[in-house]
Amino acid sequence: MGDMPNQHDILTGSQPDGRAYTDAMDHTCSNYTSNVDGRGQVQLGHTDKQGGGNSSWNSAHGSRGCSQPNLVSTGGAGLLYCFAVN
Repeated sequence: MGDMPNQHDILTGSQPDGRAYTDAMDHTCSNYTSNVDGRGQVQLGHTDKQGGGNSSWNSAHGSRGCSQPNLVSTGGAGLLYCFAVN
């Protein structure tokens, strides 16, 4: 069913295969440095894999914008998950 309120969105900035986007669009809110309304968005994943139309937890949809209120209203709390390969 999901969280109430809905807070399953996580900031990943990645495609379903885990790779960074290579197009000209901003999928990371200016490399996670911007909280300005109307400038960019961030690609979001779902911690519970609910919704988004695919089986990828890390790339479900874009945010409504980069500000904290936009991240909350999209369905999260502005949380960032960061992974690296050693």
